[in-house]
This record gives sequence, C-alpha cells and structure tokens, in this order.
Amino acid sequence: MFKVVLCDRIAEEGVKLLKDNPEIKLEIRDNVSKSELLNFIEDADAVITRSATTIDKNFLVKARRLRVIGRAGVGVDNIDVEEASRRGIIVMNVPAGNTLAAVELTMTHILCALRFLPNACYELKHNHIWNRKKWMGTELSGKTVGIIGFGRIGSRVATRCMSFGAKVVTYDPYIKKEKATSLGCRIVDTLDELLAVSDIITIHTPKTEETYNMITSREIEKMKDGVILINCARGGLYNEDDLYDALKSGKVKALGIDVFDDEPVKNHKIFGLENVFVTPHIGGSTRESQIRVGTQIAQQVVDALKGRDYTNAINLPFVRGEIPDHLQPFFGLAEQMGSFIVQVANGSIQRVRIEGRGEIGEFIESLRIFSLVGLLKPILGEDVNYVNVPYLTEERGIVVEGKKEMKPLYFKNFVRLSVWTDREKLSVGGTVFEENRARIVTIDGFSMEIEPSGIIIVIKNYDKPGVIGQIGTILGENNINIADFRLGRKKEAREALALVRVDTPAPSSVIDKLSQISGILYIKQIKL
Repeated sequence: MFKVVLCDRIAEEGVKLLKDNPEIKLEIRDNVSKSELLNFIEDADAVITRSATTIDKNFLVKARRLRVIGRAGVGVDNIDVEEASRRGIIVMNVPAGNTLAAVELTMTHILCALRFLPNACYELKHNHIWNRKKWMGTELSGKTVGIIGFGRIGSRVATRCMSFGAKVVTYDPYIKKEKATSLGCRIVDTLDELLAVSDIITIHTPKTEETYNMITSREIEKMKDGVILINCARGGLYNEDDLYDALKSGKVKALGIDVFDDEPVKNHKIFGLENVFVTPHIGGSTRESQIRVGTQIAQQVVDALKGRDYTNAINLPFVRGEIPDHLQPFFGLAEQMGSFIVQVANGSIQRVRIEGRGEIGEFIESLRIFSLVGLLKPILGEDVNYVNVPYLTEERGIVVEGKKEMKPLYFKNFVRLSVWTDREKLSVGGTVFEENRARIVTIDGFSMEIEPSGIIIVIKNYDKPGVIGQIGTILGENNINIADFRLGRKKEAREALALVRVDTPAPSSVIDKLSQISGILYIKQIKL
C-alpha cells in the first residue's frame, strides 16, 4: 500500500483513478494551510502538486519516505529539484497535457487581433454603441503567419492557420527542414527572414537564455508596418517595454498576449492600449486539458511507485551502487559536451554518435542519454529530461548511434561526441583526470584541455600573428576579464581554435567587434 498525498486539487478523473486503485491510500489535503500540510506528509510515498504548494528543502526533510513528486502541469519552479534528486526522489511533470489548449488559445488571440472582437463586444454590451464601420477587420486568409519555434505547439498552430487559407513561414534552427516542408510550410534559415515577410508573428519556444528577450525594438524594426504579434508561450520572449512603444507608434498593429515576464501581473502599462488583448496565463486552462493532466500525472505516479515506468521524470536518481565512483563524473561530462557542441554548431542536428573507450564504454547507453539531454536542453529548456529525451530526438528525426571501444586510445577512459548537422560535422572529446577533474580535451581535431563550465567565447581563426593580442585588447577595453585562455592549433591547415573563459558575458556589440578581426572564421559565445 502506497500513501499518496494530494497537495493541490486536480481533475476529478485523476482523483478517481487514484481512489479506485487498491494499492493506493489517497489523502486529499488541498484544503489545509501549507504549514499544516507538513503534518500529513511524513509517511507519504508520493505527493501530487500544482503551483500552489512549494516543495522546498523543509518540505522534503519532513517527507522522510517520499519517493515520487508529481507536478500536475509543466513548470517545476515551485519544486527544489536539486534537493529532491539528492534525496533520490523522482520528480515528474506533464509537459504535453495542455498542447491542444495552448494551440487553440493562440488561434483565439490571432482572430481577436485581426477582428478586434473583444473591443466590439465591450462597446456594444457596455456602452450600447452599434458601430459597424469602426470595427472593420482583417482576414487571416491570404496572410503570411510567421511561427518562431516549430515544436508540438508551433506545428499544430501552422496546420490550423493553413486551414484558414494563410501561408506559413517558420524559423526553428533545431528541427529538420522536412518537418516543416512536409506540412506545406516554408522554413527559413534566419529569424530576420521571417520578420521581414510575416503579417502575423506568433512565438512558441521555451524560455531559455537564448530566447529571453528574443524580440526587442531591434527585431521589431525589421518587421512589416502593422504587424500583429502573439505570445501564448512564455513570458519574457518579447521585451514588454519595446512592445509598448511599438504598439503606441502603430508599428505593431495589435498584440495578443497570455504570458508576462513577471507574473501574476494585475496592472501593466500595455493594459491601457486599445490594440492589446490580454489573458491571465490561461493557455492550459480548459476542462479537457485539466482532465488529461490530472489523469496522466495520477497514472505516472502509480507507475513510478510500482517501478513500472518513469514517464516524464525530469530527474532520474543516480544509483551510485551500479557504477564505479571513478566513472560517475563521465556522465556529467557527457551532458556538458552535448551542451557545448549544440551551442557551437551551425544548422539543424541530423545525426549524433557517442563513443566510449575504456571501462566507461560499458555504460554507453547512459552516456547516450546524458549527452542527448545536454544537446537538447539549450534548445528545449525544462521540456527535456532523462526519460523523454529519446522520444524528443526521435520526434525531431535525429539518428542516434552508440559505440563502445574497450581498448583505450590516449586516455584510460575517453568519451567522444560527434554531431552531424545539415551544414557540418563537429566532434568533442573528453576525459576525467584525478580528483574528478572533468575536461574537454579535443574539439574538432584541435587538442586542448579546458574545464567545461562558465561563459566561454569560442573563436576559430587563421593561425597568423596578432589575432590573440587583438582579442585580449578588445575584451580589456570593454572591461571583460579573461579567467582562462586555451589555444589549439592545426599547423597543416594553418588554423587555430581559442577558448576564452570570461567572468561576465560579452555584449553582442563586443562579439561583433571580435568577429571583425582579420582572419576570424567564426565566433560563438556559449554558457555551460
């Protein structure tokens, strides 16, 4: 018998699934104070929460028997995942339960922005004014809809827009082009191309360092006059101050927005604008989606307690007894190598190979999982975990290979990650030295040793005098301190690769200056 405590209410269908299971003792405690709740979790095997309950270290200390935390929704900001992992507690969420609800809300915002429906409704109902001419609308048919991010939500928005007669152009550098073209959409290589041709732009990306403030005044300036913008994805993807200015000037004709950078928000300067349509983060708030989320999280918790399946677990506990201590750091290294290579690579990933030499080769499947999480997390953010990553790579059409070699090469244990994109092939190799010092030791044929952490500027250039000096000068003039500088050379190709770790991120203006140094082949700033 497993004790499950329901901290926040879920759909009755999910409650019934738990009540009807003879192996589950369900306690519904959503009606007690959060401090009082701690009295009911000491012997709980699992808890189910939404966003109202904070599961912090104090909570986890009290829940001495806890094995599973189920989050009925996507975000896990209210859960101390690191502390849960440290205690061997599985944390699960339901990332896809509200997909259709989010798609339909996006379409609702598009149509409201085209026809100004809420304004017409309010004026007639509350001001008793019948004014047909004032609310002359625009049709979706024949328009070009730009979709930033072509995952499970963006791709479904595309099919619905096309059913209205719209043309769809999408920008997503992390998917195979065939995913878009097979649906009849045009996929472009740069965000600027999408901005220039779209009448309506809707964004469907996770919130990561790469996508935060993705649309600012700089990008808005490149859009058509009178463009319509939609955001039902994550707050902060559009810069709200820049949106306000563009909405007032008329550069942006209308905005439909469900999410904000700082929530909850009850008063915002854009609320006073007639051409803004707002909703209070209700993307997943449909009866059907709540039933899906409630039943899915209930079933996931039951399966995890019985050891049958760990669907949508975002943290698989590391079982120390199964893998020798000296090999465990290789898994974190594999994840960091994945993160490194995806931030440096150009184009969409087509194929991935993970190789293990020495003893670590016996654990190639685990290396594969960790390296794929590293590859996809900068792209998908919280949506990727150690359980769903094989499905996410398959969904994107990425071919994954694993190879083990028991014969050591230059190191007793060595891991190499190779990635083929539609533009190039890149490979990164690493090992772990004494005292668990994980290091990248080869990058695309360049031999060097660097700790895979922090902010790193990656610079490839022709190997000629003066380049290193100019790099140091530009960084110094902009008060950016160099914490580490590693250099690799290919004498036969007359090329060099520099990895410059800096204490603070270099602004885009500084990266632009560095790229203008004579002989620079490419430059990328990454964070590990």
